[in-house]
Amino acid sequence: MPAAAPDTGPLLSVRDLVTHFPVKRGLLKREVGVVKAVDGVSFDIFPGETLGLVGESGCGKSTVGRSILRLVPTTSGSVHYGGEDVLAASSGRMRALRREMQIIFQDPVGSLNPRMTVGNIIGEPLVVHKLATGSELRDRVATLLTKVGLLPEHAQRYPHEFSGGQRQRIGIARALALNPKFIVCDEPVSALDVSIQGQVLNLLNDLQDELGLSYLFIAHNLAVVEHFCDRIAVMYLGRIVELADRDTLYRNPLHPYTKALLSAAPMPEPSAQRRRIMLLGDVPSPIHFYDEDDRPAEALSADERAELDAERKEGFEYVTRESLLDRPPLEAVPGEPGHFVSPSAEAAVPA
Repeated sequence: MPAAAPDTGPLLSVRDLVTHFPVKRGLLKREVGVVKAVDGVSFDIFPGETLGLVGESGCGKSTVGRSILRLVPTTSGSVHYGGEDVLAASSGRMRALRREMQIIFQDPVGSLNPRMTVGNIIGEPLVVHKLATGSELRDRVATLLTKVGLLPEHAQRYPHEFSGGQRQRIGIARALALNPKFIVCDEPVSALDVSIQGQVLNLLNDLQDELGLSYLFIAHNLAVVEHFCDRIAVMYLGRIVELADRDTLYRNPLHPYTKALLSAAPMPEPSAQRRRIMLLGDVPSPIHFYDEDDRPAEALSADERAELDAERKEGFEYVTRESLLDRPPLEAVPGEPGHFVSPSAEAAVPA
């Protein structure tokens, strides 16, 4: 898909990415369904840019990041990094590409081996790729620890001796070990205290300025995304429904789902008023929601409708999830370069 691009070409191009997971049951492990985690995602990321990917839990945003890095098998589509087809790369070539593409995981506890020292965790990529040994390896680890705000002597400690924020800094140092140009940030601050989130985000921002990094920043916190990302893609049930630069998206959201997400974000000024848009209904199953016969009925009783009408008078609006199931391909918004939206059916409370 086209984008509002700088003069240089994209560092990463994703086109029609599809990642489905089979559902198997019974003794014979027969396939009874397919989880359509990612179902046709396209975007570009340019050098030095941060693209935010936002959506509810289970929408497939983390699967997008892992599919790009081939940490999970993809079903179809293409991923080009620096013009090279990542999904078609041989194992040997993929090993070299991993020096350019890294990931920071969401869980700073589970992503670090508790039986390894911090020095071994950070130095492992250098050893695997045969880039440093001995004193050179120790010096490189010390430099990385200093770069992320830790001390060189921390290399001798184990992960359990650190706080959550410090563990995430260790994860960032490990991601930087091979001097990558592109990093998938898979909700890197969602597991941290609010007071620590800003420190880690500032660190990522400083590293981007210093090293010229490009980020795919996966998150569900819209306040974080607004201040950290250059462009934002909104994802719902495996597909992107709106894509725009940060200022345009927050100023003029067009898709009903985007409007609902933005209306739920906390306001920095407690006295500020915002018209709240509620999502009505349960999140559809990613296995069955494509089938018309399996779509959930959202008929409301008279009492439920009366309650909704009363809440409307207090400033609430509603978007039905049933109206969001159809997600046509993105179309350019006239007069707003780089703004794309999936044409949506009228999102009203059903009769």
